[in-house]
Amino acid sequence: MRKQIVAGNWKMNNDIDASKSLVKNIIKKLKKKSLKNTRVIVAPTFVNLQKVASKAKKTKVEVAAQNMHQAKSGAFTGEVSAEMLKSVGVKIVILGHSERREYFGETDAILAEKVNAALENKLEVIFCFGEVLEDRKSDNHFKVVESQIKNGLFHLEASAWKNIVLAYEPVWAIGTGETASPEQAQEMHAFIRKIVTDKYNSDVAESVSILYGGSVKPANAKEIFSKEDVDGGLIGGAALNADDFVALVNSF
Repeated sequence: MRKQIVAGNWKMNNDIDASKSLVKNIIKKLKKKSLKNTRVIVAPTFVNLQKVASKAKKTKVEVAAQNMHQAKSGAFTGEVSAEMLKSVGVKIVILGHSERREYFGETDAILAEKVNAALENKLEVIFCFGEVLEDRKSDNHFKVVESQIKNGLFHLEASAWKNIVLAYEPVWAIGTGETASPEQAQEMHAFIRKIVTDKYNSDVAESVSILYGGSVKPANAKEIFSKEDVDGGLIGGAALNADDFVALVNSF
């Protein structure tokens, strides 16, 4: 049975005190019964990773990085490697987020290299992809999503997929207040699972968790998460409030 996941991407928010306070409150408010088949992940900024990982140690809250560089080391000012993440207690990394693709020019080819580097260092990957509004309006959204997944992940052996989590984020719904309807989310997630089945097999496809990311809130989470192929969410704004974030965990 694949795991349900609620992952909070804190983006470029929260100084060290706010980060420690937030993770402390999340840990305090989580109920054991909600964690039976649900993983809870938070992704603070690089500078706060070690402190948050330390606070979360020996709890049910896991800590992810928001990005990483594909090289092991070298003259890459401002970048962080997989080995560095591991050294501060991080075991998960988010790759391919739409903001990284749009603002920092991360291509499918670069992301494929990052995926390889993460897996080589035994990091779990939350791999993001999704269409912009123009693609959705032109009915090109399925092609865009399929291309991003194929180019970023389909070079992997089937065995590598045990360390992959997929995160579909319709870019038009991120931070806009707009949300794909539960039916739209299910339609895309079912499509994603089918192309993974076609490439590998149903065992791989049925075991990979597929998250929805795009203005998920306590008010709409239960309906979205109830869909057959939606296994949780990659959460932005609502992840910055402990009560809201825990409410999402309790939505299953």
